Amino acid sequence: MKNHILFIALFLCGTFAATGQPLNRPTYAIMITTAEEQMEKKDYYRALEWYEKAYDESKDIELAVIIADLSYMLRDYKNSEKWYERALKPTKKNKNVDQYQEKRFEYARSMKMNEKYDDAIEEFNKYIAAATDPVRKELAELEKVGCEFARVAKQVDGLTITHGGKEINGKNSEYSPFLSADNKEIYFAALVSDDIIEIDDQKEGEDFYSKIYKSTKGDKGWGKPTALDENVNRPEFFNVNNSISPDGKRMFFNRETLTGHVLTESKIYMSESKGDAWGAANELKGVNGNYIAKSPCIGELFGNEVLFFVSNMEGGQGGYDIYYATYKGGGQYGDPVNLGPKINTMGDEDTPFYRDGVLYFSSTGHPGLGGYDIFMSTWNGTMWSKPANMGKGYNSSVDDLYFMLDKEGYTGLLASNRPAEGSRSVHSKTCCNDIYNVFLKKIEANLLAMAYDLETKDQLTGVTFELVEMQGETPKVIDTKTNGSANNYDAMLELDRSYMLIGSAENYSNDTVLFNTVGLFDSKVYNEKLELKPGRITKKIVRNEPFVLENILYDFDDDKILPPAEGDLQVIFDLMNKYPDMVIELSSHTDTRGADEYNRQLSQRRAESARRWLTNKGIPRPRIEAKGYGETQPKTVDAKSLAKFPFLKLGAVLTDDIINAFLPDSVKFEAAHQLNRRTEFKIIAGPTSITIEEEQLIQIGNRKVDGSEPPKTEPKKDEKKPAPGNRKPAPKNNNRRGNNDSPGGDSLKTPVLKLEKIVAKDSVKIDPLSSLFGKKNLKGLPIMQFETRLYDMGQVKKGEVREYTFRFTNVGDVPLEIDLVSVCECTTYELGPSTVKPGGKGWIKVAFDSNKKDESDTSDVDIYLKNIDPEIDAPIFERVRFRYELVK
Repeated sequence: MKNHILFIALFLCGTFAATGQPLNRPTYAIMITTAEEQMEKKDYYRALEWYEKAYDESKDIELAVIIADLSYMLRDYKNSEKWYERALKPTKKNKNVDQYQEKRFEYARSMKMNEKYDDAIEEFNKYIAAATDPVRKELAELEKVGCEFARVAKQVDGLTITHGGKEINGKNSEYSPFLSADNKEIYFAALVSDDIIEIDDQKEGEDFYSKIYKSTKGDKGWGKPTALDENVNRPEFFNVNNSISPDGKRMFFNRETLTGHVLTESKIYMSESKGDAWGAANELKGVNGNYIAKSPCIGELFGNEVLFFVSNMEGGQGGYDIYYATYKGGGQYGDPVNLGPKINTMGDEDTPFYRDGVLYFSSTGHPGLGGYDIFMSTWNGTMWSKPANMGKGYNSSVDDLYFMLDKEGYTGLLASNRPAEGSRSVHSKTCCNDIYNVFLKKIEANLLAMAYDLETKDQLTGVTFELVEMQGETPKVIDTKTNGSANNYDAMLELDRSYMLIGSAENYSNDTVLFNTVGLFDSKVYNEKLELKPGRITKKIVRNEPFVLENILYDFDDDKILPPAEGDLQVIFDLMNKYPDMVIELSSHTDTRGADEYNRQLSQRRAESARRWLTNKGIPRPRIEAKGYGETQPKTVDAKSLAKFPFLKLGAVLTDDIINAFLPDSVKFEAAHQLNRRTEFKIIAGPTSITIEEEQLIQIGNRKVDGSEPPKTEPKKDEKKPAPGNRKPAPKNNNRRGNNDSPGGDSLKTPVLKLEKIVAKDSVKIDPLSSLFGKKNLKGLPIMQFETRLYDMGQVKKGEVREYTFRFTNVGDVPLEIDLVSVCECTTYELGPSTVKPGGKGWIKVAFDSNKKDESDTSDVDIYLKNIDPEIDAPIFERVRFRYELVK
């Protein structure tokens, strides 16, 4: 659908007029004849003048429609709205307004240009209800969408539009403003005269054609422009639609011919820079044809230089469409390719500009605020994105065209017929284009990344940072830096990009973070934290030694196997497999803080804990004797202990007097007590000497280690600890208390007991998670028979608290008394009751807080009874478990 009206809006609206000799009161017939003659010549300004005179004589509604159409063509929207309203309003003289139904489209569009969006929607609805032209009906629907958008559109943040000034803007229209590569010069097209040009009165050879000008920026804005020479501005042609290649070496533009005010021929030319001047222009090969080819602009597609341009050639989507032609070299271009229906519409698309993967263009077919609106579409390497309206500010209620940006993307230009302070016009306020400056708030995106050791949370140096841009199918490493003296990395980021940052270091697992700079409205610093998990480096040690290993240490007041001890227990396990006739004693010891009897029981539980670790891995129970000595055998400092804790004295016995002498140094004090809390390995049958092969940890991440861990005064986050209320602080004198039954220091408090109704037992089945597993004689023992010992919580979202109640029955023949329930810090529990008679039921309710865990795991709930197993002279131990899959 070729639309001459929209051409006038684009190129030479309101720029020419014709005036004949004044007539003294011509007759109505002469007025009509003269108006029709000017219409034949496509001299619309003069035709409008005569039709208005004729209407004053006749008040003929048909003339009102013609006047409205001419005003609309010449972008005098206030006038066109007034005349369409007159033509479409039923009166005694205008009873048959339905004959002008098609004019409601232009009437509604005039209202839209005048920012009367609600009224425009109402008129578009009237038009759609009676429309017979399917194309115009669909355009009307799109116009309604544009009106709805305009009603809610807000000014684009960070955008400033200013009038280009009177030096470059005259009363007639200006077109195709384009910045030089250094932003110091502006090229644009304009008519020679600042007055109305009378086409009919032009003398032969008189210059009234548009030219391409150059203006230089000064302290007060753009200076007085000068026209380029005849290498570019060829006489007797309208020279317009100029653009410059990104390297500043080539200028593309149009040479056009008009018949009256209608564009009848337009071809694309190119001129190369010759220093301070432009060389002779040549017509481009492969682009021009028997059609209009205009608005050229250089771009890139599929890795090749292309020329975007606008044409009305056959086979398009609507009126004017955007095409591209691939540059083949030697001044030759390939066949034009239509950008397709995602970009082009049944309306008109024009003035393309390409920058860094984004195509900017103006359109009347996509929903907009006014006539021509500016849109943008992004090229992803294979296709264009759906065009997006650039928004209010870039766009107005009228026509906005020729948008372009400099290479940094913060300064640009556009041409618009929007009314603005400083604008001047030869006719209506919206007849003619002016050039406007575009300034965008400079938005910067910066990356500041820090690297840490995941376990210690210490700053990590020597990290190699790789910044990867996630664009297209193949990620691209855009920066690599190794920081040997600090743990930070910084970089400038591009806007509207997706990134991945990778941190790597020797003996650490990589850490990766993803982020993007899409849609920023303000500058932003991306503070990213990389936490690298340290690796372990070990070496194998082969040594011959007699019967004792002393690496199994415990936390204060606890019988759990610490993680470092599991390596030593693994060594014992391997030895017992290597020597099948070996029988060992695991002798456990406590520090001196606590009652004698309690410490003996605690040491027994510690020995049992070590034995249970081995039997759970398959070592037969009879091959291991577990013996608790309490505090009766303090540690004698040997060479191995001295290597870990050099402040000790070789051969010293760690009695209370020796240990208390380390105060007030709590670290040394706790280290000495920790050495006393130990389990020793002795061979009591089998080989008399052994060869031990073990992996010794020598480095964690970038930290050299000697196999020792610093003493702890508080449990770590993931370690189990008795529930609050089950501990009693050590005496203030940090020494032994009187020999009584009151626990203290390295001991546990006896809980209050409750009784339950007796229920007869039906059967006895001992679970492997019970210390009674494998015993044949269960007489005189309580037996906890749980409904389930392993509960699967399934997926647990990070931050969620999940509860479960383990229920049990005492199927033994004596009352069951619970001494202690031990859970990890991530779990709390409730107990009821703590004493259960034979046949009675009890429960332990656990509440798991996923905030205190970072990964999926299985958690143990350890239950210690007051009841003693006489066979081993140690408390009975029971265990239940729950597992979970942590979802972050």
